[in-house]
Amino acid sequence: MKKLFVIRHAKSSWEELGQSDFERPLNDRGLRDAPKMAKRLSDKDFHLDVLVSSPAVRAYETAKIFAQAFGFAKKDIVLIDRLYHATTENFYDVIARELDDSWKNVAIVSHNPGITYFINSTGLIQIDNMPTCGVFGMEIKIHAWKDFEHGEKRMIFFDYPKKE
Repeated sequence: MKKLFVIRHAKSSWEELGQSDFERPLNDRGLRDAPKMAKRLSDKDFHLDVLVSSPAVRAYETAKIFAQAFGFAKKDIVLIDRLYHATTENFYDVIARELDDSWKNVAIVSHNPGITYFINSTGLIQIDNMPTCGVFGMEIKIHAWKDFEHGEKRMIFFDYPKKE
């Protein structure tokens, strides 16, 4: 049995004109929401074995905030380039090929619209838009991550900052 937590990065800044999309940091709301959502996830008593993130600044900053809540060192966050502007296929490929089978509970931090499409592709829920800093958790009856796509899945929860 494995658990996967999919996290959309927190709200990012559009303040600096001309800044590349990749370099955009979190804005004030993102810096408030990420610790709140990290605490909500950690309060559910889920253990994480690893945090995997897009290397884009806003995703990595979100991952660092979650890492702190779970007692991870920032250096232990696994950065995977394919999670930046990831397609549904990228998510399935990263899960099947990049996740170590010793990791039972994995959190992935990435971006929209890919996260929304990926979550919808699981058949567990249909959402119009994964909110910034939203967290979607699922349990999968598998022993190896390569079996994720066809493994039996069950939604554990779906939470986001404005859901109170």
